[in-house]
Amino acid sequence: MRFVIALLISLFSFTALAQQVPPPALAARAWVLVDHATGQVLAEKDPDARIEPASLTKLMTAYLTFAALKAGTITPDQTVPVSEKAWRMEGSRMFIEPLKPVTVQELIRGVIVQSGNDACVALAELIAGSEEAFAALMNREAQRLGMTNTHFTNSNGLPDPQLYTTARDLGKLASAIIRDFPQEYASLYSMKAYTYNGITQPNRNRLLYLDATVDGMKTGHTAAAGYCLVSSALRGPRRLISVVLGASSDTVRAQESLKLLNFGFQFYDTVKLYSADQALSQFRVWKGKANEVGAGFTSDLMLSLPKDGAAKVQSTVESQQPLVAPLERGQRIGTLKLSLDGKPLGEYPVVALQDVPVAGFFGRLWDAIVMWFKSL
Repeated sequence: MRFVIALLISLFSFTALAQQVPPPALAARAWVLVDHATGQVLAEKDPDARIEPASLTKLMTAYLTFAALKAGTITPDQTVPVSEKAWRMEGSRMFIEPLKPVTVQELIRGVIVQSGNDACVALAELIAGSEEAFAALMNREAQRLGMTNTHFTNSNGLPDPQLYTTARDLGKLASAIIRDFPQEYASLYSMKAYTYNGITQPNRNRLLYLDATVDGMKTGHTAAAGYCLVSSALRGPRRLISVVLGASSDTVRAQESLKLLNFGFQFYDTVKLYSADQALSQFRVWKGKANEVGAGFTSDLMLSLPKDGAAKVQSTVESQQPLVAPLERGQRIGTLKLSLDGKPLGEYPVVALQDVPVAGFFGRLWDAIVMWFKSL
């Protein structure tokens, strides 16, 4: 339920707030800054422009690998055969070999830390039988995660005319990895180097070396895509995710990503506006054993606001009248409308906080008579 509320929050327009504190201008083609707890976009430029994802594709390869591990269809210590296709992969490599044993957990580190194209193909073939079948799984998962402007054709991001995504979709994917696989994220994405086959390769994410609060995630680069970086930082209880695409160099993508993260942490707070099961209002119920029902949220309602903005938020709660029993806890019964400085923040569904069973015969009859007179 907490995820559902966060997803609903992410759907409203944040433009009015963003205008209060202008976001920095970045030397990149597109970018987005996301508050992980709420799903809100704090800053953006061309977030829905299609781009070539390059090695950022490997975020989805890792997501599906973590899902397979969780489902038990593969195991960390499982030995993986290395096909000729995987061995001959071009670009960044882990340097796996057909006759040298390699395990799933070694391949995962090869994907995340070393950005190995060969490791991606080996995992794809293990999980789905072929890279083509794995790409189909990637696209199915992308749709499930709401990545509506993304299409995958391979597991590693090598250029393909039909391989594309957007900054917004990459933000959703990064947040899904952190949310759905927190232990894997914490233990893998902050690794600064990994050694396999006697070859040590550093993590290409420079922010891991520049800012101690940054603990992931992934770099990407091709001639068409430019230099790209998805990064995430945790400062206190707040986590922000930055997606910067199409920078001119490795140095620039790191600098601009840090600039965007610093902006979000400096000028915004993540605020709990309402606690779980806190009644915002009491709504009239007809033909029920109770005449009223508490209206609120079954999980904490979190919101990203400009610094010191929480005290200025104004709210109104509207009921979906008439509310007729039976009602179930969690059933939508109204709408919360929020505004800040006279500008709308968004609208959020409020739900019944208790079950309300149907009243007996005479209770239903009496309410029916009252409702009839009210309708005249």
